Amino acid sequence: MLDKLVVKLLVLKMWAGDEHGQDLAEYALLTGGIAILLVTAVGLLSGDIQAWVNRMGGWFTNLSPK
Repeated sequence: MLDKLVVKLLVLKMWAGDEHGQDLAEYALLTGGIAILLVTAVGLLSGDIQAWVNRMGGWFTNLSPK
């Protein structure tokens, strides 16, 4: 009976220690989190980005010869 318990504990230890595929899940979560942050940042800063692009366009227009 003790042998069966030892075998079950060893199998449980091997199963719990198996980290196969864990890295992929971690990278997927990290990539998803970064994507959410980027989308949020662009959404919040879209007005500022558009104003900056318009200022740069005006600056380049003033540089062109007339």
